[in-house]
Amino acid sequence: MMVLNDKLKTLIESVPKNLCGVYYLLNDKKEIIYIGKSINIRNRLVQHFKSTEKKEVKLQHFTDSVEYENLGSELIALLRESELIKNHLPIFNRAQRKIKFFYGIYQTKTPEGYMALTIKKIEANKEELLSFTSLIEAKNYLFLITEKYFLCQKINGLYKTNSACFQYNLKECFGACINQEDYKQYNKRVKVFIESIQLPKKDFLFELQGRTDHEKGIVLIEKGVYKGFGFCDKDLTDLDELKKCIQHKQDNRDIRRILFRFIKLEISASISKG
Repeated sequence: MMVLNDKLKTLIESVPKNLCGVYYLLNDKKEIIYIGKSINIRNRLVQHFKSTEKKEVKLQHFTDSVEYENLGSELIALLRESELIKNHLPIFNRAQRKIKFFYGIYQTKTPEGYMALTIKKIEANKEELLSFTSLIEAKNYLFLITEKYFLCQKINGLYKTNSACFQYNLKECFGACINQEDYKQYNKRVKVFIESIQLPKKDFLFELQGRTDHEKGIVLIEKGVYKGFGFCDKDLTDLDELKKCIQHKQDNRDIRRILFRFIKLEISASISKG
């Protein structure tokens, strides 16, 4: 464990205790070199600045100042962190910098009525089910879910043939490729997959811890699409007024993943409470 020098101690002490939100580490040119989130920013900075790992030591060397945003709750901090990393592309956020999605899996339908999952280049005017940074990443994923849900490689555009697909001979496809399986049965499995990766097509307004004792944080989802987050008086209950407090944000794959995980945890928690 590294001993903190005076400069790093001062940076840590510049952040209020028990603050939940996002933080920025800046170099001497005031360029953002790292963005993170924490339910306790000060404690997280101590971890950064006391670490002896190569990446962290380098981060310590280049950090000249710290800025932060009080966001009140971990969910809003996660959403804000994801947004900021995409906007600023800090040099030390390498794992999160690969964010340009060029290919997507789209749902289409064959003339015979089978729901197909096909890979195409991302189109701005069409909503993809999932997005990927490369064609090979998209193909690998589609092969996996085609196998997992006993779907057809031919229908999903992974195996070109005028007859049965290769998986049919292995009994891993039930014959949709040759119209042997009823399309309604086949489509049921496709729908199970789609439901597993999508936010419920419902409206959600999550009320969360605010930045102060007098307010609450809110996150809005409409028909399964992320609309944004905001803050308002903790006693405000009128839905239309609550929606006016929302800062509108962009929906994307990473945001959906964050929200999907949160909703799953909320559902699990409510079930546990009985």
